[in-house]
Amino acid sequence: MRRKTFTFISLILLQASLLLSGCKIEYRFNGASINYNEVKSITIDNFPNRASFQWGPMESMFNLSLTDIYARQTKLKQINRNGDLNLSGEITEYAQMNKSVSSDGYSAMIQLRMSVNVVFENRVKPSDNFERKFSATREFDSTQQLNDVQEQLVQEMIDEIVDQVFNATVANW
Repeated sequence: MRRKTFTFISLILLQASLLLSGCKIEYRFNGASINYNEVKSITIDNFPNRASFQWGPMESMFNLSLTDIYARQTKLKQINRNGDLNLSGEITEYAQMNKSVSSDGYSAMIQLRMSVNVVFENRVKPSDNFERKFSATREFDSTQQLNDVQEQLVQEMIDEIVDQVFNATVANW
C-alpha cells in the first residue's frame, strides 16, 4: 500500500514540476495518444469483404467494431470525408485450414484466419502514414461445426484486429 501511495505521489510531483517548466503531459488510460489541438476528426471508410471465402455478417461486424472503438476511446469527430486521420482498406482473407491431425489420420483442430489490409493517412503528420496487413487466428475442435462457433470466433478475431489497428494508428507510445 505504501509503495502505491509513494508511486502516486511521485507521479503527481513529476507532473507538477513539468507543468511549472512549461511542458504538457496528458495521461490516457484508453491507450490513445492524440493531440486534440491538432487532430480533431477521422474518416473511416467501409472495409469491403474481398476474401475468397465469405461469411455474410463479417463485413458489417468489422466495420461496426472499427468505428465503435474510435467513438468510445477517442474524442475524434467521425466525418464522411477528408478527416485529419483517414482509414481505408479491405478484408483480404478469411480461411479455414487443418491445424493438427489425430492419430487416426483425421483433422483434430481447425484454424480460422482473418486478414485485413489497412491504409492509414495522417494529414497532420504524414510521416505516420502506412499501409499494413493485420491478421488474427482462432482454432476450434474438428468435432464442432463451423456454423456453431463461427460468430464467436469471427468476433474475437475482429476485436483483435481492431485493437491492432487502433494501437497502430492512435496509440503510438
